[in-house]
Amino acid sequence: MDMEMEEERRETNSGNSVMCQLSDPEGKPLEDPVYLPQNAGPKELQQIVNKRLNNEEKLPYAFYVSDQELVVDLGTYLQKNKVSVEKIVQIVYQPQAVFRIRPVNRCSATIAGHTEAVLSVAFSPDGRQLASGSGDTTVRLWDISTQTPMYTCTGHKNWVLCIAWSPDGKHLVSGSKSGELMCWDPQTGKASGNPLMGHKKWITGISWEPVHLQAPCRRFVSASKDGDARIWDVSLRKCVMCLSGHTLAVTCVKWSGSGRIYTGSQDCTIKVWDTEQGKLIRELKGHGHWVNSLALSTEYVLRTGAFDHTGKQYSSPKEMKEAAWNKYKTMIDNAPERLVSGSDDFTMFLWESDVSKDPSKGPDANKGSNERNVPIMSKHPKARMTGHQQLVNHVYFSPDGRWIASASFDKSVKLWNGVTGTFVAAFRGHVGPVYQISWSADSRLLLSGSKDSTLKIWDIRTLKLKQDLPGHADEVFAVDWSPDGDKVASGGRDRVLKLWMG
Repeated sequence: MDMEMEEERRETNSGNSVMCQLSDPEGKPLEDPVYLPQNAGPKELQQIVNKRLNNEEKLPYAFYVSDQELVVDLGTYLQKNKVSVEKIVQIVYQPQAVFRIRPVNRCSATIAGHTEAVLSVAFSPDGRQLASGSGDTTVRLWDISTQTPMYTCTGHKNWVLCIAWSPDGKHLVSGSKSGELMCWDPQTGKASGNPLMGHKKWITGISWEPVHLQAPCRRFVSASKDGDARIWDVSLRKCVMCLSGHTLAVTCVKWSGSGRIYTGSQDCTIKVWDTEQGKLIRELKGHGHWVNSLALSTEYVLRTGAFDHTGKQYSSPKEMKEAAWNKYKTMIDNAPERLVSGSDDFTMFLWESDVSKDPSKGPDANKGSNERNVPIMSKHPKARMTGHQQLVNHVYFSPDGRWIASASFDKSVKLWNGVTGTFVAAFRGHVGPVYQISWSADSRLLLSGSKDSTLKIWDIRTLKLKQDLPGHADEVFAVDWSPDGDKVASGGRDRVLKLWMG
C-alpha cells in the first residue's frame, strides 16, 4: 500500500495527474477526491462512474467542468482553459439519453389549410399526431406519417390561443380568446360535448393533471386573463374548482408532478395551489413586473407520461400510470422538482422543492396525504437569473433537467444551469424577438422560433448554431419538437404549418 501511495505521489509531483472531485448534478460527491491521470478523457471517466455506481449496463455520461462539457482529455482541457492544478478540479457527471436525436435540417412539408395565423402547435405525447390552433377559430389535427390534415375541429367562436394534449393521448383541449374551452377526441376530431364555459376573458394557458397521479386522464387546469384558474373534469364535463386570488390576469399555469398547481400572473406573483380542495398554499414573490412563463424541471416527463422514444403502447390505464410513475420517480430521485419563472422585468427566478417534504413511495402516495408529505416550492428562490435586456417571453427546462433555456424580446436565447441557475451561454443569431423554444428529447439540441421568420437549432455541446431554418414568409409564433425526436413543427403569421425532419 505504501508503495502504491508513493507511486501516486511521484506521479502527482511529476505533473502527470490532477486531483479531481466527481459529483452528480446536485453536487453530491461520487467519492472522495481522487488523482486522475491528465490523459484521462470522457471514456475513462465513463468507466469510473459506471464502476462506482455499480451500473450493470454501461450508461452514457457527459462530464462538465464549470458548465463546459469535457470532450478532450483532462490535461488538454486544463491547459486550454488555464485551470490551476493546485486546486481540486470539480467534474460533474450527467446521465445522457441512451438514444440520439438526428438534427433536423430540412422542411419536409408545408401544409396549408388554416386561413389565419397559426398560434399554437403541439405534438401528441407519443409523437404520432400533431395539433394546431389558429386565429381562424379552428383546431386542426394532422397525420404525421402522410403529412396531411386529418380533421378540422370547429366550434370555437374566436381565435384559438392555446392547445394541450392529455399525457395519455386520449384528449386534446383548446382555449379561445372568448374564454371558452373545448375538448376533442383525437381519434375522430369530434368535440366531446359542449364548450366548457366559466372564464370571462381569454384563455392564456392549459395544463393537465399528470397521468402518474390519475389514469385515465380526467382533470386539467386553465388560466385566464380574467384573473382565475379553473380545474375541469372532462368526464363530468364541468368546472370542479375555481382558483381565485390573483388580482390581475393569470398568464401561465403548470400542474406539477407532486400534484401542486402553479399560476403566474400580471400581479407579479406565482401562486401555489392544492388540488384536493383548491386552497392557496403559498405565494412566490420577487418579480418586479408581469410573470410571463413558468416551466418545471419534470415537464418533459409529465408531458409524455408513459410514452418514450421506443414507441411502446399500453394496454390499460393502470399499466400506463405505473410506467409514468417510474419515469417521474427516476427524475425526482436524481433531483427535487424545480420551477423557473420568466418575467417582463427581464429576469428569471429558479425555485426548488423543499426536499424534506417528500412525495413518498408510490403513484397513489399523494391521495389523502396531509400537506406535510407533499413537497412544496421554497418561498426563497434558489437563484435570480439576470442578463436579458428585454422581457423574457418563454422559459423551458431540458428533458433531463440539466439546462434551462430562455427566449427574450432582446433577440437572444440564453442557456442556464438548471440546478444552480448560473448563466452558461447566449445564443445570438435571430434578428427579431424570440417567441418560443423547444428541446430535442435527448436534451442535446434546442429549437427557437422568432419574429424574424426563421427557426434556429442550437447545439448544447458546442454552444453554437447548428442549423438555420428559413422558410416561413412571416413571424413564427409556435414551435414544437416531437417527443420521439424525429420531427419539428412550426406555425405563424403566414398561416402555414411546416414540418421539418433530419
